[in-house]
Amino acid sequence: MTALDDASATRLPWHLRGNYAPVFEEVDAIDLAVQGRIPDDLCGRYFRNGANPASGRSMHWFGGDGMLHGVRLRDGRAEWYRNRWVRTKSLAGAKRINLETGEFDLSVGLANTHVYRHAGRIFALEEASHPNEVSPELDTLGVYDFDGRLNTPFTAHPHTCPDTGEMHFFGYELVHAPFVTYHVADREGRLVHSQPIEVGGPTMVHDFAISRNYAIFLDLPVVFDIEMALTGTMPFRWDPAYGARIGLLHRGRAREGAQPIWFDIPLCYVFHIMNAWDDGAPGGDARFVWLDAGRHASMWDGGPDKFEPCMLHRWRFDLQTGTVHEEQLDDVSHAFPRIDDRRTGFANRYGWGVAPRNGSRDEMDAPTVIAKWDLVTGNRTVHDFGPTCTTGEPVFVPVSQAATEDEGYLVTFVHDASDDSSRFVVLDASDMGNEPLAVVPLPQRVPHGFHGSWFADEQGE
Repeated sequence: MTALDDASATRLPWHLRGNYAPVFEEVDAIDLAVQGRIPDDLCGRYFRNGANPASGRSMHWFGGDGMLHGVRLRDGRAEWYRNRWVRTKSLAGAKRINLETGEFDLSVGLANTHVYRHAGRIFALEEASHPNEVSPELDTLGVYDFDGRLNTPFTAHPHTCPDTGEMHFFGYELVHAPFVTYHVADREGRLVHSQPIEVGGPTMVHDFAISRNYAIFLDLPVVFDIEMALTGTMPFRWDPAYGARIGLLHRGRAREGAQPIWFDIPLCYVFHIMNAWDDGAPGGDARFVWLDAGRHASMWDGGPDKFEPCMLHRWRFDLQTGTVHEEQLDDVSHAFPRIDDRRTGFANRYGWGVAPRNGSRDEMDAPTVIAKWDLVTGNRTVHDFGPTCTTGEPVFVPVSQAATEDEGYLVTFVHDASDDSSRFVVLDASDMGNEPLAVVPLPQRVPHGFHGSWFADEQGE
């Protein structure tokens, strides 16, 4: 398959032009050149997922076939780069919706949003289907349903508890109740708990969070619209009448069937959460729970391309009084907030994401920089790769498990519009002003994508 001609390209929507446009070749490259030096302790794989429609067309940025891009590092070398479509049933032509019955086939999905490892398995994820398992070499191994125990979709944003090793996740349904189901897999990867969460109706629930003692759910006014779905457009719309609330479910009492305690909040939408934490002892009750996340004042209010700026906010929930306090932490739009994953569910000082180069409130349609937030001092610092460059989500890698919170590296892909090239970069996470530690030019362009992960080598690799 070849790229579209220039005349056709000019008629395409924004999510199919420029560096959003798909690539059509699966490439293998070994022993890549390195500018600078890859730290010797950076041994593992960086994988990133994104929408890459095999046909060259899709109705929305969120609607393309999943493609994984990966770089393998070991002993100071960039051993390989490769990219692969996830061999989903959808890519093979299967349909996820039976139009006669209205039923969804959960084994059919795009697998285009995130890539995540738990209990030795690597999953390519999207939020409308079961995971697709992939190998460390990016080969698709097939749909995974936890030995038949998973009967809902699987979120694109699971979270693993550093204390227990459990993976917490959820799935949301659009046709039949329960519309949200909470799941827990133990550290060995066995699905050990599934529980319906009572919400007002079918909505888009992209992310959630865990603290040491609570699972935190979002019930926000981006609602499913069956008539829009039948027309083939993005099937969600903004509905202020639905309201907005955040629910706190005690993780221990969830096993006894408890439901979340809900807090009403001003209308907004949240795609991505940075982190959550509480002040309770392990297994105990907390007085306060905190949540840091990117807040949109609205979402798709006027159409599927209508994105409001995303500002970093903090909510503090008082479980004793039943009140919630909301605070804006920054006045610059951002996307893809990340933390040191070892701090998941615990108070974190630092976070990273992408932000506009000019520091404006504008949404992310301009070249971007990597931002670092110090949530104690309130300072924001940036790393700018240059005026023609756009960066993707930064992923933090600690130098060791004993390292301090920002003692490590940031890894990501960078696109340079001046020559339409891409590169893999390694930054010093503790000093955003430094030049990259290493730059690895890649053999082909890596389109803008969504989320990725660093998978440190496990024993025997």
